[in-house]
Amino acid sequence: QVQLVESGGGLVQPGGSLRLSCAASGTIFDINSMNWYRQAPGKQRELVAAIFISGTINYVDSVKGRFTISRDSAKNTVFLQMNSLKPEDTGVYYCNTVLRPSRSRGYGNYWGQGTQVTVSS
Repeated sequence: QVQLVESGGGLVQPGGSLRLSCAASGTIFDINSMNWYRQAPGKQRELVAAIFISGTINYVDSVKGRFTISRDSAKNTVFLQMNSLKPEDTGVYYCNTVLRPSRSRGYGNYWGQGTQVTVSS
């Protein structure tokens, strides 16, 4: 059983900052990537940022230069530092990880419950 627990969402004014955290726990053999998605009202879920075991980091164009993804591998935790927030960043942010629960099992997708981020004056 794998669990992802997110924290750090909330209401912030435009130009403000928030830091999201997500900790993975349970039966984990190895993690290929830890990622943040978001879903705005009436829109499809989109990948915001991804960090791979190799160290490769990817961002969606709309957050480049404003968001920073990082991880603490020892604690299976991923962070998303969000600066210069805009109203269009509003949505539910979901933590996602691609991992193997054991050596004998393949990689699977696991999701957190989501945390609301609202950017509004």
